[in-house]
Amino acid sequence: MHIAMIGTTAPSHIYPSLAVIAELVRRGHRVTYAVGDSLRHLVEPAGVEVVPFSSILPDGEGSWPDDPAAAMQVFLDEAIASYPVLTAFYDDDQPDLFLYDIGGMTAPVLGVRYGVTAVQLSPTYVAWDGYAEDLSDALTPMRESVTGLAYHACYTTWLQDNDIDADPWEWITYPKHCLSLIPRVMQPHADRVADTVRFVGPCLDPVRLSDRSWTAPDAPILYISFGTGYNERPEFYRLCIETFGNTDWHVVISIGRRVDPAVLGALPANVEVHEHVPQLVVLDAATVFITHAGMGGCTEALWFGVPTVAIPQAVDQFGNAAMLAELGVGVHLDFEKVTATSLADAVSEARRLSTRATAVSTEVRAHGGLEQAADAIEVFRR
Repeated sequence: MHIAMIGTTAPSHIYPSLAVIAELVRRGHRVTYAVGDSLRHLVEPAGVEVVPFSSILPDGEGSWPDDPAAAMQVFLDEAIASYPVLTAFYDDDQPDLFLYDIGGMTAPVLGVRYGVTAVQLSPTYVAWDGYAEDLSDALTPMRESVTGLAYHACYTTWLQDNDIDADPWEWITYPKHCLSLIPRVMQPHADRVADTVRFVGPCLDPVRLSDRSWTAPDAPILYISFGTGYNERPEFYRLCIETFGNTDWHVVISIGRRVDPAVLGALPANVEVHEHVPQLVVLDAATVFITHAGMGGCTEALWFGVPTVAIPQAVDQFGNAAMLAELGVGVHLDFEKVTATSLADAVSEARRLSTRATAVSTEVRAHGGLEQAADAIEVFRR
């Protein structure tokens, strides 16, 4: 098959499905991968043919809008801007199947254009029956805000321009075909999720698993990372250094590109700070993980059986943090109220959850993962 993957120009959206893409290439399929040119280096090693475009999404140097609808508008603007580039390519080279990340909003529209099935590879939880009603306290004000109404109007116009008569909220919330790449235990109301969603579970990248650019020391490891989108938190990193420096912990902190390591001051001997670390390798050795509770990090922590201290920053992270606590594998803290004492207590409490985290890890690994995901994708074409 010629399979077209429509990605999102953000590492946290690329990594969850990248191993699936590489597996499809390994099976002999031709895969074209549309993504912002700035991240083509992340996907090219999978053996894909990159279809690049100029991305407008915030990268490691920029910040996302705090307003939820405004943040959604950035994704929509990206889709609208990249659409002519993608149609110019795919009009003359139509695929047999589209795959797409939740941010790859052009894919279902392209699917209608060419009469081709589009399958979402969801790196986070999916909507369930009654989703809008259950979350009405948050969704209704967002949808009825000035930015929410502008988003809906812009999306409606774009769909209509492409001969699609659908309400944008329904269109984006309930895809016709979806493979969920998260553990079922992280899915709210899993019993109310439509049959159009298949849970294949985490599909960790063997290449990332084999990265040995970091070596674990002989000590309990406390890993700290706020991901790539909400990591500009120098004061928090300093708090972590002050709290856990010169203790029995070996502390590994990933700070991203937007924080100058110099502002963190002198580091104690048991603390190492990096712009980026091979997260899967670090988690494989970690004892406790302090995280912003992005779904990627949550999924990977569950896979390796690492208990968490979840300190959410935005969007779905609050629900993820609550879910980890409900599962008995994490401690949930309010970022605005974190102190050295509460942080140290939370890490100690999380460490005591290791037995439960190991049990959940066994359940998560039983999903099937990479092979099952690739098998499911191949069935869509038959």
